[in-house]
This record gives sequence, structure tokens and C-alpha cells, in this order.
Amino acid sequence: MRVSPVAWAFSDLATVMIEAEKSASITHNHPEGIKGAVSVASAIFMARTGESKANIRTFIESQFGYSLARSIPMIRAVNRFDETCQGSVPEAITAFLESTDFESAIRLAISIGGDSDTIASIAGAIAEAFYNDIPGEIRENTIRLLPDDLLKTLIDFSSHNYLKKN
Repeated sequence: MRVSPVAWAFSDLATVMIEAEKSASITHNHPEGIKGAVSVASAIFMARTGESKANIRTFIESQFGYSLARSIPMIRAVNRFDETCQGSVPEAITAFLESTDFESAIRLAISIGGDSDTIASIAGAIAEAFYNDIPGEIRENTIRLLPDDLLKTLIDFSSHNYLKKN
């Protein structure tokens, strides 16, 4: 859930994947954690560069071996708290894939239970890139709640041209 900026900071998928691996190796000293971060960064990059949901699904399944076949109702029926990448990344990507906009991605992610903050963070990051929008009220409320140091980081990052589609 911390890898999102990597997907915005680089202009090609290969570099995003390399940099996501570097980033994750600091916080996730496990191959599955690194794989999860690289897959999330890849999905965000693909979403921000105009790839379809079908292409994102196919890439994630084939490149990383995650099954995205279960629907949100199927996940909801059996989901338990699982903080591992294999227990949260596929669920988050599925929430994004079944969403119709940013807010529905977040709502779907939270609705399945489990490690909801992680799952919603991942789904929301992909959805924001894909839909190229966070509704004003959600954006404004979130910014209002950020501590000053995090708000400064957001402004600094946003002032670079990272947050524009390539």
C-alpha cells in the first residue's frame, strides 16, 4: 500500500517494476511482499496510462500468478483478516476491477472485511489512477485530516509533474 508513488514517478512499466521492487525490499523482506508491491505498482501504472481493466487483469494474473477470478461477493463470504500480500493484493485489485468509480472501489474494498485499510488503500490507488479522479468532497475531507508534514509531502510530490498521465 506504500508503493503508489513509484507508479507515478516513472514513465515506463519496466522501470516502475524495478523501482517498486527496490522500494518494497526495504519494508517487505519477503518475496511475496515484494511481488505484491510490484504488482500493485504495475496495476497503478497501467491504469494511469490508459490500459483497460481487462488488460490490467490479464497482466496481473499472468505476470504475478494472482487469481482474480473470485467476485467481491465470493470474497466477502469467506474473507478473514490476512495481512499478507497474497491475502490482500488480489482482493484489492478485484475491488478495483469491479468498481464503477473511485468511491465504489473504496466501498467494495471495505465491504469485504479483513485487512480493510490495506485493501482499500491499494484499490483506491489503482482507482484514482484509472478514473483520474477523486471526488472533491473525499479529496477535501482527506486533505483536511492530514497532518502538516504529510500535507507538505503531498504538495511537494504533486508539484512535480508526476501526477499527470503520460
